[in-house]
Order: sequence, then structure tokens, then C-alpha cells
Amino acid sequence: MPVTEPKVDAVLLDIDGTLVDSNYVHVDAWSRAFRDAGREVPSWRIHRCIGMDGSKLLETLVGSSDSALAGEAKKLHGEYYAAASADLEVLPGARELLAELNSRGVTVVLATSAPESELSTLRDLLDVEDSVAVVTSGEDAEVAKPEPDIIAVALERSGVGADDAVMVGDSVWDIESAGRAGVRAIGVRSGGISRGELLDAGAAAVFDDPADLLEHVETSPIFAGKVSA
Repeated sequence: MPVTEPKVDAVLLDIDGTLVDSNYVHVDAWSRAFRDAGREVPSWRIHRCIGMDGSKLLETLVGSSDSALAGEAKKLHGEYYAAASADLEVLPGARELLAELNSRGVTVVLATSAPESELSTLRDLLDVEDSVAVVTSGEDAEVAKPEPDIIAVALERSGVGADDAVMVGDSVWDIESAGRAGVRAIGVRSGGISRGELLDAGAAAVFDDPADLLEHVETSPIFAGKVSA
């Protein structure tokens, strides 16, 4: 791979659906949780909310984030997701992408709003600590995606301005959150959201998964500084 200077100082990456194939595990865990809490919610509706702040997800799907039903569903989701952790898999090219960015002087940031308990599982699975400089979690912002709070925390911790960073995410919530923070975004389809939707949300470019982004990283906004949709 030819050596090219990056056009940004930091790359912020979501984890669920972006680096780890976990979105459908979340869908199944939420589906079971809602059903066992007393409310049937179609899986396709749940999938459309994956990547959204947990409170917003509950408000969208069951009308409230602080009702007894919502509280029970949230607790059960955590239990079912933890029990299914063996089903999680690192997406193709995820580790290699982070290592490549780090080796070429880019500050790698895991900008996720996942709860600390889930984040610990994801970090153990990824095994990329040598490549990562900064990590956020759901504990770092009162309101998560699509609000820009997590992105703002990630930028502050990495010491990088919005113009000198790129966000990589799999959901429209990632793209919208980055846009609200003034950060360009790259979409990946590995979370199950279409190229068109990611572009409509504001993505500067869209790739299939981390492996596809790694293969074309020289022409991505990270190194080319231009749209490569």
C-alpha cells in the first residue's frame, strides 16, 4: 500500500455494527426482552433503532424510557445480550483497519455510547488496545446518538478539532451525530442500513464493511479528503 499522509488527525469509530457484528444480537435480545416484559415489538422496528441512545430507543418503541415496562425491558436486554456474547464476531478487516490507521499516525478513537458492561465485552473481543488511543462509553454523555455529545467528548479527549476528524459508523444515528458535531462521516453497511440511507443522512462515503474501507482507504476521506461514495 503506498504511503500517503492522512488528511485528518483522528478517526472516530463506532463499535456495534461497525467493528463488531452485533446489531442482530441486539435485535434478538431486545425482541425477547420486550416480549418477556409484556410488549410485542416487531424485530424490524427494533433494528431501525439500533445505534440510537437507549432512552430514545425505548421512547420510540414503547412510548417511554422510565415506565415499569421500559425498565424491565432494559434489564432483560442486558441479561440476554450478555448471555449471547458468544455469538458476537469481529467484522472482517476491523482489527487490520485500526492497526493500519494507528501505524500511519492517525489517532484511533472508539466513539461508542455502549454501556460500560457491554463495552468491556466488545473491547475484549476486538483485542485492539495497542491500536486505540481514546475510548468513550455511555457513561460519558447524558444523551447519546443522534445527539452530538459523545462525538464532542471523543474530540475533546483526543485533542482534535471537528475539521481534523472523521467518524466511521454503520447507522444513520452515527452519521447524524457526527454531522451535528461538525465532523465528516464515513458509513459502513455492515450494520444492515443501506448505502442510500447513509448517504442521505450525510455520509461523505459508504463502504461495505471495515475490510472494504481498508482496501480503499487511500481514496477514502481519511487520506484523500474527498467524497468516495
